[in-house]
Amino acid sequence: MRRPRRRVTVVDVASAAGVSPGTVSNAISGKRKVDQDTRARINRAILDLGYVPNLAARGMRTGRTNTIAVFSSMPTAVAAGSARLGFLMEIAASAAVTALEHNMALVLVPPIREASKALSSVPFDGMLMIEPEEDDANLACLRQRGTPTMVIGLRDGAPGPGVMMDFRRMAELLISHLLETGVRHMPLILGQSTRQSNLFFRQTYERMMAQAGLAARVHVVPEADAERGASAAILQDITAGLPIDGVLAPIDAMAAGTMAALRQAGLSVPGDVKVATRYDGFRARSETPPLTALNLRLDEVAQIATAGLIGAIETGGAPILTGPEPRLVVRSSTVG
Repeated sequence: MRRPRRRVTVVDVASAAGVSPGTVSNAISGKRKVDQDTRARINRAILDLGYVPNLAARGMRTGRTNTIAVFSSMPTAVAAGSARLGFLMEIAASAAVTALEHNMALVLVPPIREASKALSSVPFDGMLMIEPEEDDANLACLRQRGTPTMVIGLRDGAPGPGVMMDFRRMAELLISHLLETGVRHMPLILGQSTRQSNLFFRQTYERMMAQAGLAARVHVVPEADAERGASAAILQDITAGLPIDGVLAPIDAMAAGTMAALRQAGLSVPGDVKVATRYDGFRARSETPPLTALNLRLDEVAQIATAGLIGAIETGGAPILTGPEPRLVVRSSTVG
């Protein structure tokens, strides 16, 4: 009988590539930079020898799980329905690719009640947390646990690691577009939480409406009651006889509630009322008519955040990174 083939090791790859085992480890893990020619020799040796990294053994040596997690504390009402977890999943899909390039796996932690209990028991080396509130209990739990946590949507002045997203610019793009289309009576519908997106959208809206000599009208809706709350707010304005020719609802679930209310009131979009939202996801694209929104370039955000988190895990650093510029996507909800 033939003997089982011996498992190929890092030492074998190093010998074939003419480098040290440490250089092979750095090339595989991405922990340190390896020049292009050396990396090419290592990759050829890996292919020729059929080397497969033993991630379990590496985890035993380092005490790591070789796993990162992604989590959003947005309530399920915002991420439910036909667009279930859309924003979270768009980030997760790109983050998973970047994690695999660094020989790590990605765990998706869905929005759940009492998430801090799950976060304190699930093993992972680091966390991507999407747009936490100012005093987010889940973020505090992770920091108390000592878990490196990369915040996507880091608030001004907060410690890293984190990716800064330009919420002010997002608001400016949408509000400027609505004003340029002739909108003059435009309520803003916001979530009740202290997320940076809510705070910056309100500040920017009130400033720009004042600069245009227009009256501001802000509806604050609990995020757990997103669609119904937004629909009720718009119907209340219409019933009260308040003028309305545009609506800005940054949270897409609230934009969906807005559209439902306008249909119920017999108002056409964009003929009577123009509507825009922030996230260019499934809800925005599948509405009738499709909604003007922003391409937040979440795939790039996820790549930047994931690479930064892995670096923070390796070095203990706390980088503050900058996300890409959002892009306006004009659709027929604002242009007839």
